[in-house]
Amino acid sequence: MRVIAGEFRGRRLAAPPGNATRPTTDMVREAVFNSLRAMDILDGAVVVDLYAGTGALGIEALSRGAARCTFIEKDPKALRVLRENVAALKIEDRCAVVPADVTAMLSSIGSVDLVFADPPYEFEGWAALLEQLDAEFVVAESARPIPAQPAWDILRERNYGRTRVTVFAAADGIR
Repeated sequence: MRVIAGEFRGRRLAAPPGNATRPTTDMVREAVFNSLRAMDILDGAVVVDLYAGTGALGIEALSRGAARCTFIEKDPKALRVLRENVAALKIEDRCAVVPADVTAMLSSIGSVDLVFADPPYEFEGWAALLEQLDAEFVVAESARPIPAQPAWDILRERNYGRTRVTVFAAADGIR
């Protein structure tokens, strides 16, 4: 797995062995980030990568112009690899790695520009997660459609094999 574009283009990212972490494929990341670039969302953005795994989404955002990224991950193997990826790219000053359960951290995230949410595919807590986020945009990866939420407008939904990506914008631009 590599960073697709930007400052770290072509740099390798490590992934933990086994199937516990499901890194977003290069094809999906490229499509997501092309959409974000077209919407002019990334430049100078404050980003949170929930269920960060290897950190590929947040690292790609930093590579393409985001100012800061907070990675939240609880799996010890994924955390080790995430920290290795951050150190290898020498981006410790632009990010924070938080070893915690996402649901325990939601209330302390604060207002951000963009959230990546890539929980395990069996995740059922989309309504509660989206309700607690204070963000302008959310990119959500799932195995099936995410039900519409009252405070969010769906800007884009696409399937990439078994991965469904939904881009949400805060309704009325205010959260």
